[in-house]
Amino acid sequence: MPASILLIDDEPKLRQLLARILQLEGYTLFEAADVRSGLKTLAREEIQLVICDVKLPDGNGIDLSAQIKQVYPAIEIIVLTAYGTISDGVTAIKNGAFDYITKGDDNDKIIPLVSRAVEKANLQFRIQQLEQQISRRYGFDNIIGHSKAIQQAIELARKVAVTDTTVLLTGETGTGKEVFAQAIHQSSPRRMGPFVAINCGALGKDILESELFGHRAGAFTGASRDQKGLFAEANKGSIFLDEIGEMPLDLQTKLLRVLETHEFLRVGDTRPTKTDVRVIAATNRGLEAEANSGRFRLDLYYRLSVFQIELPPLRNRRDDIADLAEQFARQYAAKLGKRDVQLHPIFIEKLQQHSWKGNIRELKNVIERAVILSDTSITGIVELTSDLLPYEMQTANVSAGTTNEAALDLATVEKQHIQRVLRQTSGNKTETARLLGIGLTTLYRKLQEAGLEK
Repeated sequence: MPASILLIDDEPKLRQLLARILQLEGYTLFEAADVRSGLKTLAREEIQLVICDVKLPDGNGIDLSAQIKQVYPAIEIIVLTAYGTISDGVTAIKNGAFDYITKGDDNDKIIPLVSRAVEKANLQFRIQQLEQQISRRYGFDNIIGHSKAIQQAIELARKVAVTDTTVLLTGETGTGKEVFAQAIHQSSPRRMGPFVAINCGALGKDILESELFGHRAGAFTGASRDQKGLFAEANKGSIFLDEIGEMPLDLQTKLLRVLETHEFLRVGDTRPTKTDVRVIAATNRGLEAEANSGRFRLDLYYRLSVFQIELPPLRNRRDDIADLAEQFARQYAAKLGKRDVQLHPIFIEKLQQHSWKGNIRELKNVIERAVILSDTSITGIVELTSDLLPYEMQTANVSAGTTNEAALDLATVEKQHIQRVLRQTSGNKTETARLLGIGLTTLYRKLQEAGLEK
């Protein structure tokens, strides 16, 4: 698609001549004789480049440059004047203009200048589109839920996101702490910087120290070259320290130094490294109690908990379960090439009655499993029914008036469910046991009890 250019000049002949030259180069041209009509065109059309005169009937092209850049930062501007001065040129560039040229310059100079400006504008538009896509994927609008508990957490996170304050996210495992951390980063002034995450409980002390702070070549056996740590990688961005309560005490001391001085020592180094990073930490432990018992540094706790947000467990936001389940079902159905998906009312009701000790993470796993086991109907619609749920959820009582009598026969339900999973896995017993969440020996025993294994 050809780039669109807006010419703003009160001299019709010059404007038409320049428009003709640029149209021959393949550009789409729009024309305006004053600031007012130019701004109307910008509001109506998707413009990549504005070429405007300095002296206009109702304004000044240099001032207009600043106005356009404030509203449309991706648009590039070339300022034209009949009498060029150095001071005007400097002001135009400071106001965001791509360049400043004198009328009457050889047209051969204008064409490559326009080409470079359009190329830069297109790049800015692509960056803008990517930012919007990332924001939709990782921003607060991506967090599903209308319950009071989750909305209160979102409101707190939105308020702190625009600051540079350290944030501590608390709550049970699987409540979406990393999703919140990403949304905070994406809604902050640091969103153009990196977002890096690490689980502090997944690595041993020495490896964790090297991962966080980096090391010099020769610092320890196997350190054949210098390595940047995550605090260096996250410079100008955010670092998410998941399960911060699992961090060893001596590393907590180094983390406290980073928070207080914005510098750290790489392993094997003697000179500190500066970093400009925002810390977002998360834990499923009661850190204050851990600190009071000596298992966590009290001073680090106070430094991390400047702004604390507790994420509610799924059992405290049951009104959100149906929306979450539908969203996950659509995602997994799309991944598996299943065109459409519907959730049976009893399926949803059983989800809402479950205790969800694993919270959203457990719900996602249950939905993924149900979508995998589901059969596509003649109409191409996948319906998730209660017999696709794990056994203990199938046998849970539903509200009065909705109980399925067949579900009261536990042996029959179990036998039918095992048969369905066996069909789905083409008889692969190892895969069947994995999907059922039981051991292979247990599966063989249940097959014999149900008369399915001779």
